Amino acid sequence: MRLLISLFLPWLTFFTIGRPIAGFVCLFLQITVLGWIPATIWAVYALSQYKTDEKLRRAGLT
Repeated sequence: MRLLISLFLPWLTFFTIGRPIAGFVCLFLQITVLGWIPATIWAVYALSQYKTDEKLRRAGLT
């Protein structure tokens, strides 16, 4: 579900993973037509990092 959000509303992804400041920056980037693609790539990357961090926390490695 978060992956679909990161593709269509990249800024919202950051709010769902607890990074509101990055969400606002991403929103400003997404407002420009040329910024949509970098915002989407950034959101997908941040989501993958979040998932990795969650797996490490569950394994007790952090």
